[in-house]
Amino acid sequence: MEKPYVIGMDMGGTNTVFGVVDTRGNVISKSAVKTSSHPEDINLYINDIYVELMKLIEAAGGIEKFKGIGIGAPNGNFYTGNIEFAPNLPWKGVIPFSKLISEKFGIPAALTNDANAAAVGEMTYGAARGMKNFIMITLGTGVGSGIIIDGKVVYGHDGFAGELGHTNAIRNNGRLCGCGKSGCLETYCSATGVARTAREILESTKQDSLLRNVPVEDITSKDVFEAAMEGDEVAKEIFNFTGKILGESLADFVAFSAPEAIVLFGGLAKAGDLILNPIKENMEKNLLPLWRGKIKLFFSDLKEADAAVLGASALGWEI
Repeated sequence: MEKPYVIGMDMGGTNTVFGVVDTRGNVISKSAVKTSSHPEDINLYINDIYVELMKLIEAAGGIEKFKGIGIGAPNGNFYTGNIEFAPNLPWKGVIPFSKLISEKFGIPAALTNDANAAAVGEMTYGAARGMKNFIMITLGTGVGSGIIIDGKVVYGHDGFAGELGHTNAIRNNGRLCGCGKSGCLETYCSATGVARTAREILESTKQDSLLRNVPVEDITSKDVFEAAMEGDEVAKEIFNFTGKILGESLADFVAFSAPEAIVLFGGLAKAGDLILNPIKENMEKNLLPLWRGKIKLFFSDLKEADAAVLGASALGWEI
């Protein structure tokens, strides 16, 4: 029987989005569940996925119409199909996720890092189409990265190459990261990192700010964005601080792979020029002269979930 569909699944620290994808790369239908709804038992979480995804599968003609399931997940290992020691997920240790999903649905499943999946989606369907050397930076609950060199994802010898979110942005007295290290880029330039910066700045200054209308422990990156759009100087300072750290790190990343472009993707990218301008300024300032003015820096033009869903779905065709 012809199998005209695959499933692409993007597991984020907050939400897991999945979609039915056809042979032309169209996302036919899409739904989502909360990733951390069952921190006590991953099987309950998988059951949530099953209930929601089967609605899409049945609407598309049943599971026999599907070739496979491709999954993008934090710390997903392309070689083993395991999620291994993901700091932003509630389940610790090594999880044989592709095996669990395959057994649940009765069709083959393959897995890669969520940022790698986003990079493949961007290269195939997005603004990086035709590019063979670029870096995808995902700015969500954490900071992920997918590195494309000569048109191929860089996996390294163990499947975990490209963990740029866990490079040291601050060497001394940096913030403690969920991975156990201190000063990781993720602790400053993720959505949660922006919220941490907001709390620190508000506690260290008496300057008036719209953010003081929100209980300090409840501030989110969305609150910071909304305040900045209202002209709030503290909120703009938070984005400038975040952009400075990310721009400096991107200059370092350029030095080892000389990409044609760096593509920014994820929830924090919605801040637009508030975050893009300080990133670009500080990246350019810290690049070696031979790369200044040569590296393109832009936001993904795919819908927020589609790049990762489409990238992950590509694995489903290859199974």
